[in-house]
Amino acid sequence: MTCGRGSADPHVSVPVTGSPAPPSAGAPPHALTGAVLRLRPFAHGGLAAGRSVVQPRWPAERLPGQKRPSLSQIFTSSDQNIRITKKPPPRESRVAAMKVELAARTSQTGKAEETPPPSPAAVAAPSAAEDAPLLPDGGVRRRAGCGRFAQRSSSFRRDVGRAAAETFLLTRLTLILLRYLGIGYRWIRQFLALCCYTFLLMPGFIQVLYYYFFSSQVRRSVVYGDQPRNRLDLYIPTSTTGLKPVVAFVTGGAWIIGYKGWGALLGRRLAERGIIVACIDYRNFPQGTIGDMVEDVSQGISFVCNNIASYGGDPNRIYLVGQSAGAHIATCALLNQAIRECGEGDTSSWSVSQIKAYFGISGGYNLLNLVDHFHRRGLYRSIFLSIMEGEESLQKFSPQVMIKASSARSAVPLLPHIILFHGTGDNSIPSAESQAFVDALQEHGAKADLFLYEGKTHTDLFLQDPLRGGRDKMLEEIASVIHSEDPNASAHHLVVPVARRLVPEFMLKLAGRVSPF
Repeated sequence: MTCGRGSADPHVSVPVTGSPAPPSAGAPPHALTGAVLRLRPFAHGGLAAGRSVVQPRWPAERLPGQKRPSLSQIFTSSDQNIRITKKPPPRESRVAAMKVELAARTSQTGKAEETPPPSPAAVAAPSAAEDAPLLPDGGVRRRAGCGRFAQRSSSFRRDVGRAAAETFLLTRLTLILLRYLGIGYRWIRQFLALCCYTFLLMPGFIQVLYYYFFSSQVRRSVVYGDQPRNRLDLYIPTSTTGLKPVVAFVTGGAWIIGYKGWGALLGRRLAERGIIVACIDYRNFPQGTIGDMVEDVSQGISFVCNNIASYGGDPNRIYLVGQSAGAHIATCALLNQAIRECGEGDTSSWSVSQIKAYFGISGGYNLLNLVDHFHRRGLYRSIFLSIMEGEESLQKFSPQVMIKASSARSAVPLLPHIILFHGTGDNSIPSAESQAFVDALQEHGAKADLFLYEGKTHTDLFLQDPLRGGRDKMLEEIASVIHSEDPNASAHHLVVPVARRLVPEFMLKLAGRVSPF
């Protein structure tokens, strides 16, 4: 096959073989301009036996410096396909060309079939319809899964952008925090211990992070308020039958390093038991003080109470869980709401009666007894008092002291069943804190229970034990209380699944030795 050069007249066709033939009178305007050749089959005349003509689609006289396209850019070897490899013409022209091509094929076979016009989706979505090659029957090959891939890519870009913004914010707040801390050997020693502790538990953290970012059960960063960090994560069970019980979880972090992602392991384990978990994030110091934290958590609880039905949760079966500093903040939010309801009858946001039970894990409930203890462990008195809005506010934010005040005595009976968990080997917050708080609650008529775990440290109950796998006693207690109040709980949910090990035992023991908590 040989190809002749274009003549000076752009309307003259040069045949590949045989005698010249005039161009089609109905050729679209864009067929005479551009940067590629067009092969057109003819169904009559002397060129009907599989022969084609070549129409030049570039101007006969080129501008200075303009190059003639190479053969690979000019045409393909197929008579029956159009493949654009250079700059494509406008979308409207391409759609018109497709119609002309289909009409030519219909006349070639002598059939009078009507070709349906292109769908609005094909015209409006060039990536799905116009950029795909024509099939022999005139159809268009669509790229399967493009929509799903685009959605995932968009979601991933949003997550990356949010992570970058949060990293910048965290860096700025860290610098502010360093000005508070100054240079002190206690907090530096604790920070180095935290780094070693994190490194030893990294095999488990990686698996939890993979679940957190890629599991379809996790819905991250649901907005519940208009303040910074007013976000929560939802862990949804795979079963979709019926409304599920709900746990609103408030994570710890010494009022400084708390983050909703710390509850990923708890959320995963409870979701396996058919329980929806909402991990509430809140402003930490120095972004906010204790008053801001309690306000954020209260607003997060309100969001769960008023909106969880949209996610398959039962608004009549909501439970509150707090761990470490989160246990202190959640208890303050619960007591403040009970006091408001008792004094002002304020239930516009949420009601204490909506909370079926409260679980406190390794919490501190009398700040007056903890100031000196925290100072010796590296959380200096000046920083702690700044977090708690001054020494005069310690009583205001100490639940054990609050329930003894005359304004709160009538509010104590409104509280739900309170269940506390604490390890006797806890050095960060002594187990005597939970014991004293339970005694005070029972003295004022509240229903309260305490579970002590011999030798367990501050993080054993919440972190090391779930990473160890097997039976988790504290988690079994929480799940049993939740399901015992559900008359429709299935036997599947009552049977606690055995979790697999995420971290080798020797690494867990080493982490327990170097733990700063």
